[in-house]
Amino acid sequence: MPTQAEPGQPHERPVLEPIRVLRPRNTDALAELFREMTEETGPYEAVRVPAGQQPGTEADTQELPPVGRSRPPRPPKDRVAGAHRVAIATIAVLAAALVGFACALLLPGRGGQAAAQTPPVTTPAPATTPATTSPAATTDPDGAGTLREGDTGPEVTDLQQRLRRIPNIYDGGPTDGRYDTVLTEAVARFQLWYGIRGDETGVYGDDTRRDLESRTG
Repeated sequence: MPTQAEPGQPHERPVLEPIRVLRPRNTDALAELFREMTEETGPYEAVRVPAGQQPGTEADTQELPPVGRSRPPRPPKDRVAGAHRVAIATIAVLAAALVGFACALLLPGRGGQAAAQTPPVTTPAPATTPATTSPAATTDPDGAGTLREGDTGPEVTDLQQRLRRIPNIYDGGPTDGRYDTVLTEAVARFQLWYGIRGDETGVYGDDTRRDLESRTG
């Protein structure tokens, strides 16, 4: 006796493949239908010919234009003449412009030669009036009684004597009344040590005079 399959295990049976059924087509009915349609209508359609005209006569034929390369229509003679006039006028204007440009280049050269040949006209210079100096222009910025290197006189002698009273400023300096380089350096030293800034360095101006006279009585 065959043994029963245990539950949970697949059955070992041959696999069935699908079966294809081929049926021949019935073409006889389609051929019969086509034959009936041909017998009723025929291969051509009947056309009624008008009375008095036979088919294939010359009246039905028409002459076709010859096939060839078509040429563009020619412009009228008036337009051609107008185009020629415009071209001639344009050429004339260009030629006149070139001639004028050449004349403009040549004329400056001739004008320059004529100017070189003509002597220049000289105009007399206007009479100049002597310049008047204002009092402010002659005033020394350091003061009216300013002394500087190169001056001489009793005022320079007084300056030398006063500087000799200041220690280490003009010790043993001459009192000959000449404002030389040694006196200029002494004045500059006095200005530097005592902080005098109103006058130029080495120039005995109003600020330096007031400070020196105040210290020397």
